[in-house]
Amino acid sequence: MKLWITTAAVALAAHAAYGESHETVIETHAYVNFGEPVYGPDAERLAYVNPDAPKGGEISFWSQSTFDSFNGYTRKGVEETNVRSVIPESILASTADDPYAAYCYLCTTMEYPEDRAWVIFNLREDVTWSDGVPLTAEDVAFSHEMTLEQGLPEFVSVVENFVSEVEVLGPHRVKFTFNEDAPLRDRVGFAGGSVFAKHDFVAEDGTELRRLDETQDTPFLGTGPYVLGEVDMGRSVTYVRDEDWWGADHWMNVGRWNFDSVRVEVFADAAAALEGFKGGVYTFRNENSSKEWATSYDFPAVERGWVEKVELPNGAIGQAQGFVFNLRDEKWRDARVRDAVAMMLNFEWANETLFYGIYQRPESFWQNTDLQAAGLPSAEEAALLQPLIDEGLLDASILEEEARAPFANDAAQNAPGRRMLRAASRLLDEAGWETGDDGLRRKDGQTLEAVFLQTSPAFDRIVNPYVENLRRIGVDARLERVDVSQYIERRRAGDWDLVNHSPTQGYEPTVTGLKQWFHSDTAEDSSRNLMALTDPAIDRLVETFADAESLEEVTVRANALDRVLRAYGFWIPQWYKDVHTVAYWDIFDHPEDLPPLALGALDFWWYDAEAHERLRSEGAPI
Repeated sequence: MKLWITTAAVALAAHAAYGESHETVIETHAYVNFGEPVYGPDAERLAYVNPDAPKGGEISFWSQSTFDSFNGYTRKGVEETNVRSVIPESILASTADDPYAAYCYLCTTMEYPEDRAWVIFNLREDVTWSDGVPLTAEDVAFSHEMTLEQGLPEFVSVVENFVSEVEVLGPHRVKFTFNEDAPLRDRVGFAGGSVFAKHDFVAEDGTELRRLDETQDTPFLGTGPYVLGEVDMGRSVTYVRDEDWWGADHWMNVGRWNFDSVRVEVFADAAAALEGFKGGVYTFRNENSSKEWATSYDFPAVERGWVEKVELPNGAIGQAQGFVFNLRDEKWRDARVRDAVAMMLNFEWANETLFYGIYQRPESFWQNTDLQAAGLPSAEEAALLQPLIDEGLLDASILEEEARAPFANDAAQNAPGRRMLRAASRLLDEAGWETGDDGLRRKDGQTLEAVFLQTSPAFDRIVNPYVENLRRIGVDARLERVDVSQYIERRRAGDWDLVNHSPTQGYEPTVTGLKQWFHSDTAEDSSRNLMALTDPAIDRLVETFADAESLEEVTVRANALDRVLRAYGFWIPQWYKDVHTVAYWDIFDHPEDLPPLALGALDFWWYDAEAHERLRSEGAPI
């Protein structure tokens, strides 16, 4: 790790802040647990941007979210999600070509001892909120306290005991002291998170102005490149460049945030949105429908060369998109029932018939990385799993069987083969679900229902064949499609059997992150542990990440956790693709070599005014 370490003289100079201590203090521009950051303290720009990218123009997207709030820190209301990308900023920032390091962004340097008992952030003195008020250490301390009081329950329940004290050491100097049981690798990153403006929430006389746990019809003050422009709540919103943005010349922003404005248009469904794109209502589309990608991009604007349709490389972890079971319902707590339902999804047929062969099927929460469990457990994995077997928390078969893959079916027809149908029926029989005269299965007077809650009509052609297969084995399956507001409320209330969820994980999993997704502590109220997963073996494996001392140890722990999560069977893998399928009106450009971890359309693409003028001269409707 490329750091500069304070000598004894520097430590003595900092005596007032550190107290009576002879510990070595590390001062650095970037934090990384293992290895070295990609960028040094003298970096002038990110490697993947065009430093000469022109500023100007507008990029526009579509959304199906009929939003009524600009606050994503509460489970109330429907958030306009793009606000998170353009207005708030964090003390530490990551890059699209370095999955491990966190770089000082709102700070110049950070200081911490080798045992990471505390961290001090030396904040930049030139950072201002969008209203021109300077950011201070008081804002950082206030943000921490307010988040613990008003933040999302799944986050607060995991981190509420991380920090023992936050001290304001000066106008631009703030210290976090951690509790001894706070996971070591999570500490600095946790402290370097988002910052809120104290004066946006509390008046000088102490009057509360607004709250983090309530819906908000305007965004919170931010330090980011954009501010709110025109808004038609639930229909459209435009974010415009903050001409006084403090960060315009920061080395991490060279060649980035190039558009003068970012517009989002809301459409009721994907079909209407595609028609809007064809007509030039908005200009950039990341296509997520294989059918539309294969069949719907032969319209005149494409034929005339006005619209580009391209596949761009995607080097990120393969998305773990799938259906998840609502484990609050007793029927789904039986692994045999879950397996029987999972067997009836015929991905092979769907990919060939519905998806035009575009997709692959995910097997792992860390798809296409060395964190993914594969084959039989290694000796190192077995050493983690054996104690859980000895305590009766895991079945011994976890060591004897290869990592679980999705059930495979024949692509020739949607209906699973006889062998798969018999196997699924046998599992339901064993679980006590008996077939009645009407062909439906019941147990203790309850019919075995499987309600797929959906919001997009694009999923009808996928879910309905799955419903047909489930009814073949006596499951009273059906699709319920509702609007976005109902969908969000029903997900929050647990009023569903199966919904779409994407528990994709990061390159360096931490206890803090994993607990929010998979730990019993977050099962009661979480938008990540949506399935309400509670399992002592999984809890124990999550907690092993706390003492990992190398990337190799992190990898082994991830392999073991991935293996057990997949064996549990709360997730029915759907599909993913390893490219970005995008279409855009040919008024944009991007770096020739995209970074592995981001498409970056909003981030480091740019507007081509000459190309736009050419399209207009040819009659393009934009």
